[in-house]
Amino acid sequence: MTAENIPRATAKRLPIYYRYLNILHDTGKSRISSTELAEAVQVDSATIRRDFSYFGALGKRGYGYDVDSLLSFFKQILNQEHLTNVALIGVGNLGHALLNFNFHKDGNVRISAAFDTNDAIVNKIQDGVPVYPITELAHQLKEQQIQVVILTVPSSAAQGVTDDAVAGGVKGILNFTPIRLAVPDAVLVQNVDLTNELQTLIYFIENFGK
Repeated sequence: MTAENIPRATAKRLPIYYRYLNILHDTGKSRISSTELAEAVQVDSATIRRDFSYFGALGKRGYGYDVDSLLSFFKQILNQEHLTNVALIGVGNLGHALLNFNFHKDGNVRISAAFDTNDAIVNKIQDGVPVYPITELAHQLKEQQIQVVILTVPSSAAQGVTDDAVAGGVKGILNFTPIRLAVPDAVLVQNVDLTNELQTLIYFIENFGK
């Protein structure tokens, strides 16, 4: 089965499985059942078995899943052996936090370039990452062959910056702005609306958590 045939919900759960399998490996556990995995990652066992079934027979009835084999499989599926450089666009409060974090626990992803309009930080190094003027966005993305960007700019600048990123050859955008971006079909956008997520959480607490 090709990646295009994998449901989006399943694809979003794969990194969760991979991260927990790493924990199991580090603790020396050799095998795990779908029920045990379900309890750990808070995904029901039927969903886990269905997710895994898209990739063939990954486990054995009565035995469960071999941790090292499963870890190796997902490492390949998620391309964990290949380092992906990403760019951060917008070095405000959230941007600074992301630079400081810089995906330390996920060794295959690294912020290697940042962009901003603030003259006080451009052409300087922030948390080990060079900050370029926003006017160099398209050029630097092409020059450094960066295809994934994280967008943390003000809403008013989001679409214009996105257009420049697309001109620079970007293929994926992690969008932290509330703006729904207009991009070509070949460009993927993952929206992360923190305000919406928080409001949804509060709604469920107030209506279903009592």
